[in-house]
Amino acid sequence: MTQTQTAPSRASTVPVGKRRRSGLWWRHALAVVALIWALFPVLFILSAALNPAGTLSAASPIPQQFSLKNFTDLFTSTTFPFWTWFRNSLIVAGLGTVFQVFIGAAAAYAFSRLRWSGRRAGLMALLLAQMFPALLAFPALYVMFVRLGEVLPGIGLNTLWGLLLVYLGGAMGANVWLLKGYFDTIPTSMDEAAKMDGASHARIFFTMTLRLVAPILATVGILAFVMLWGEFLLASIFLLDQDQRTLGVGLYSLNMADRNRYFGMFCAGALVASIPPVLVYLGLQKQLIGGLTSGSVK
Repeated sequence: MTQTQTAPSRASTVPVGKRRRSGLWWRHALAVVALIWALFPVLFILSAALNPAGTLSAASPIPQQFSLKNFTDLFTSTTFPFWTWFRNSLIVAGLGTVFQVFIGAAAAYAFSRLRWSGRRAGLMALLLAQMFPALLAFPALYVMFVRLGEVLPGIGLNTLWGLLLVYLGGAMGANVWLLKGYFDTIPTSMDEAAKMDGASHARIFFTMTLRLVAPILATVGILAFVMLWGEFLLASIFLLDQDQRTLGVGLYSLNMADRNRYFGMFCAGALVASIPPVLVYLGLQKQLIGGLTSGSVK
């Protein structure tokens, strides 16, 4: 009695690794399409910024000519003081980031390490306050700083310091919850040991706790800087004069003046404006990753 042997199927002769790669081609194709879709606006802005014509009607996704004329016109313009806007944005975003991180860290330390009456209610109040749209407070803030400017012109409407105060008013928001979650991962035995050596809460906070939570401070700092650097709504309401405007509001005034004529200058300014956030991300990327992941690992 003879046994018939069936020939191995074609699928079984193909290596497993090759079958897996052939089944993933559509994912790679989808990733390429998504990458092209994401980079298309960047390519268009770069092409318009390098186009010597400098108009919206002459802009094209593929660069036809290369020139720095739009950058030169923007940097030397007396009607649109670009470097003044850039300086104002650095002041507001830089100081606002430092103060927001400090206020958030101090509040998170109090909520995490201290025990006092109303602590839980305060945390719930901060959480509930985030549920209301910030636009609801804009009319009240406008009227408040108009009246404040009559008494203290230096921090009233149409001043950088007044806008900075408004930004600091929202510092104790989601940052406190994010920071508190990280503060809770630090053992309280370290605080107790420091207290036995005679250290006060202020000394523990400044000399020990802030060093241990450096990754989350860097994370909050990056998020605050990027938010303040690109903030537009409040800045457009508070800053009216050209010399007081931040970069986003100033570049928007180019479109309001003549969208077609100044489009190349607008794109050139947008490219320059993207440099500080990129540098901040590159400089603090290790701390950013550590701050976002360490709290969930500990």
